[in-house]
Amino acid sequence: MPPDTPSDPTTVFVTTHIHTDGPIPGPHSLLTLTSAAHRADGVPTGTFTANLRELPGATLHPASLQDWRTRAGDWLATRRAARPPALATIAYARWVERLPGRAVFVAEPHTQDYLFVYWYLQRFAGEWPFAGSLSAASSPIRSARAAEACVLASCRTGPGPGLAAAG
Repeated sequence: MPPDTPSDPTTVFVTTHIHTDGPIPGPHSLLTLTSAAHRADGVPTGTFTANLRELPGATLHPASLQDWRTRAGDWLATRRAARPPALATIAYARWVERLPGRAVFVAEPHTQDYLFVYWYLQRFAGEWPFAGSLSAASSPIRSARAAEACVLASCRTGPGPGLAAAG
């Protein structure tokens, strides 16, 4: 059950930042998953970061290929220590379940974050471990907090042109 209000003291807001190799999960893969958890008062309670291997049979979308070509160092960073999707996703679900409160997924409505994270959690963990979800505008926590934890250089310097493949 979702929390009654965003200011519920037992709520932990989980902002998420992803990088992908295409617009939708399945034909394309989630490459990085970074989440930051915060209490309603802004106090951080944890972070999760993983690089994921590409899905078997998935392909790099042409538009994403063009974008990644301009950020070769970032592409290489997404491939370092990449874990099988099932292992990374199950570890993420367990991390969410261990958070100290009711976890609420926070995402910008126009990004792929919710779509990819939901699909991967259902496909590999068989569950959605969040008590609810909010748009970033409804959350007391800035959605950019997870992007601040991202290891890619482009996340630390701001989006470049054609960053549509990143959430």
